Amino acid sequence: MPAPAASDPAIPAPPPGRFRWAICALLFFVITINYVDRQVIGVLKPVIETDMGWSEVDYGNIVTAFQASYGIGLFLVGRWLDRVGTRRGLAIAIALWSLAAAFHAGARSVLQFVLARAALGFAESAAYPGAVKSVAEWFPRRERALGVGILNAGANVGVLLTPLVGIAVAGAFGWRAAFLVTGLLGLVLLAAWLRLYRAPADHPRLTAAERVYIEQDGEDPAGPPLGWGQALRQRQAWYFVAAKFFTDPVWYLFLFWLPDFFARTQGLELFPTGDTGLLATIGPALIAVYLLADIGSVAGGWLSSHLIRRGWSVNRARKTTLLVAALCALPLVGVVHAPNAAVAVALIGLGTAGHQAFSSNIFAMIGDLYPRRAVATVAGMGGMAGALGGIAIAQATGWTLQLTGSYLPILLYAGLAYLIALGAIQLLVPHMEPIFAPSPEPTV
Repeated sequence: MPAPAASDPAIPAPPPGRFRWAICALLFFVITINYVDRQVIGVLKPVIETDMGWSEVDYGNIVTAFQASYGIGLFLVGRWLDRVGTRRGLAIAIALWSLAAAFHAGARSVLQFVLARAALGFAESAAYPGAVKSVAEWFPRRERALGVGILNAGANVGVLLTPLVGIAVAGAFGWRAAFLVTGLLGLVLLAAWLRLYRAPADHPRLTAAERVYIEQDGEDPAGPPLGWGQALRQRQAWYFVAAKFFTDPVWYLFLFWLPDFFARTQGLELFPTGDTGLLATIGPALIAVYLLADIGSVAGGWLSSHLIRRGWSVNRARKTTLLVAALCALPLVGVVHAPNAAVAVALIGLGTAGHQAFSSNIFAMIGDLYPRRAVATVAGMGGMAGALGGIAIAQATGWTLQLTGSYLPILLYAGLAYLIALGAIQLLVPHMEPIFAPSPEPTV
């Protein structure tokens, strides 16, 4: 049933306890380190490509290896997380992806990079389903979009930190050392996760008043985790599958090709030279883009949560925010013709802000439509669809650049993807009716 309006007297006022936001901060750092580990190869692509002698197709295949294993992992790991729980599941995932990140330092061929990326992608697939499941467990419905927006901002901060950490370490010690450092950051995160994270019912630092506030939407009906077969028969799951399939490729495009786009179209360099200053390098451009993406992530989560508190229905609030986000991405269709780097950064930054606002809300909608025990399963299925879209964009971009040298066809799709996704969402869940996973039929 729809969430009651914020003015409903049955909803308790926010308690003095704010520990749920400390958990949100921990999830923010999980996503931040997750993105540092996956993104460093994109930032260092010009250097590694020259050192290893890669072609554009080689790099496209390396990116595809990550996307394929990430997609397979998402399909499997969501239901696994719903079974084993977030604390244990994410601890295993963080340990594995940190080791896989460090393994890149020893890669000496395209095949070895493919294997390293495949291991990293499979392990990292647990991050978003686990984080979104945690938000559903730790936040009432009216705060979930903001919670997801904040943890989702960790992706942007991760991308911001990557050029700072990756380029600095690579400049001082070589690109292989950058992968070792990012792997070490993951092990530090693992120690913090094991020390701080528990489910709300088990956490000693959560007050009774805040626990009541978290549970204001009522207890979920009892039942087992959602099965894949059940989910595939429900249009409520297909909204997320479709949205991720159409929009995730745009995010992956910028993650893995944005440094190359700036170098190719605006003449920006990875390192400053005697003839150019720091502002003529890729690092500041990436920082500006992902700062705007950070703003979009939090603002998108805040906007729909704010509208719900003002009495809007969950359906109206979420979809209005999705429309605003989709319109922010539309100018991407013309970014290839940007007259200078500043305009290109502004247009891409607006587009990534739109993406993150869109992403925060479609993730929050899982908790609107499904009980907590099903959230990771649905998130994993949609993530797999997004990874398949990422494979398609990696291959399309690699071959388009190899054959034409232009990003134009790819960016035309990027600008239109969010309006296409919103149309699919409206078609599949026009009224956002929640569904509760039924218990399996007894066998005879």
